[in-house]
Amino acid sequence: MGSWRAYLVWSTGLLAYLVGVMHRTSFGVAGLDAAERFGATPAVLSGFVVLQLLVYASLQVPTGVLLDRFGAKALVLAGALLMAAGQATLALATSLPLAIAARVLVGAGDAFTFISVLSVLNAWFPARRVPVLTQLTGLLGQIGQVLSAVPLAAILHGPGWTPAFLAAAGLGVLSALAVLAVFRESPPGSPVRPDAPTPREVLDGLRSSWREPGTRLGFFTHMGTQFSGTVFGLLWGVPYLVAGQGVRQGTASALLTLLVAVGIVAGPLFGTFTARHPFRRSYLVIGVIVLTAATWTVVLLIPPPVPLWLLVVLVVVLALGPPGSMVGFDYARTFNPSRRQGTAVGIVNVGGFSASLVLALVVGLVLSVLGGYTPAAFRAAWAVQYVLWAIALVGIVVMRAQARRNLRDAGTVVPTLREFVRERRGRA
Repeated sequence: MGSWRAYLVWSTGLLAYLVGVMHRTSFGVAGLDAAERFGATPAVLSGFVVLQLLVYASLQVPTGVLLDRFGAKALVLAGALLMAAGQATLALATSLPLAIAARVLVGAGDAFTFISVLSVLNAWFPARRVPVLTQLTGLLGQIGQVLSAVPLAAILHGPGWTPAFLAAAGLGVLSALAVLAVFRESPPGSPVRPDAPTPREVLDGLRSSWREPGTRLGFFTHMGTQFSGTVFGLLWGVPYLVAGQGVRQGTASALLTLLVAVGIVAGPLFGTFTARHPFRRSYLVIGVIVLTAATWTVVLLIPPPVPLWLLVVLVVVLALGPPGSMVGFDYARTFNPSRRQGTAVGIVNVGGFSASLVLALVVGLVLSVLGGYTPAAFRAAWAVQYVLWAIALVGIVVMRAQARRNLRDAGTVVPTLREFVRERRGRA
């Protein structure tokens, strides 16, 4: 394990996820073009992404069950082909219903990909490497957002809508071929996959995963850290920067690229911290949420346009959300037995994307009610985030207490923060 072959398998899965992120975020750079092509209001435009996220979130638990039943390769391959079909459909769509159906296909394929790629890490790598590789998978996959922000946007604003989305579909087909040729769930000689669980066993596993406080801690972790940056990059970031802050289109694309670059740097640092200090993971998560809320507060209190340097700071802080959300998957991994980790990871993944679809929808509704893409309307729309952050923080604190109590009852020593600090000082 950990050989060149393991890294080749992981890299192939990472490629499929990276292309999936490009598919997911492609509508973010095409939002204003889509509004013109389909005659869509802000509320209807948000409906595209909300429906995509709704499909994604609603399929997370079923995907976890399917993963435990059929394995990662089948799901990653199916996901790549579904997303390619969705992008090809969108490329040719001239009516609103067909365009919406295309984004549904993208959401369904996207749902199959990420947790399936994560599931192979335990089989191919030593446990000590898994937290860092989980972070790298999530963060390197965000390079797909750069593909949306730069080359896809260049094709969109050059040759046009149809060539841009047909190119995206073609890249999706290439990633599917790579998965078919290279991707494997486990090394040769690994134990044969157990018999598929019965429907009753599936329901029992789902209940057991949800009842585990560690799973719910992961759910609220993913929820609180992920939604702000996701909605910014997926749909409303470019319209907000261009129409709400007066930033040029090229500068907005550069800021989305910065969002990805900072996340890639932060991811391994977060993964290393998580692996070394498993009882301090929640402090990292809470810090990310508080810092994100505080930065948005400063930006929203200043009448637009705010200084460009402050928008850069906002983007840098938003970039910490994705690596923070990866900690939620680490909770699912460490608090659940291997037989139901797919289901637990699926539950965790629902958290952030459910919050994202709520925010994406509400932002669109607020913009429509307050007159469209105006600076004042955007300031009011982004304020909805505070409700979601409050819910997530309460959930993290409550579930952390329950999870630690269960660990102590089972005989695990859980040091307090004061004991942790004292120990670190002693080592220094």
